[in-house]
Amino acid sequence: MARPIHILAVDDEESFTFFVKLNLEKEPKARFRVTTAATGEEGLRLAKMHRPDLILLDIMMPDKSGAEVAAELLRDHRTRNIPIIFITALVKKEEVSRDTGTLGGREFIAKPVGSAELIHRIETALHI
Repeated sequence: MARPIHILAVDDEESFTFFVKLNLEKEPKARFRVTTAATGEEGLRLAKMHRPDLILLDIMMPDKSGAEVAAELLRDHRTRNIPIIFITALVKKEEVSRDTGTLGGREFIAKPVGSAELIHRIETALHI
């Protein structure tokens, strides 16, 4: 059995991280393992400690913005190659390119997001 894909979901909206964890971990064959963080600082600590396969990162958080967290992750040799998908309610689905899922060259998912779309975007980002 292959090891599960480790996702770190960083979002101050607890209902969102609960949804992500619940829906990804119920996937057949235990494909995903999800760790959650409610703040940017906690997300940084967990990313450096666990080095997940992918990070789902909210843009607006009270302590550090998603952009600040991403910049710090890029500066650290242990975390710079971890793919990041930004998740935000700040953009509308129509603003994110349908073909590439990008806005300004960065991976974005507009909230709300369904589990099928989330899984598809994770698989695309990880090339699986």
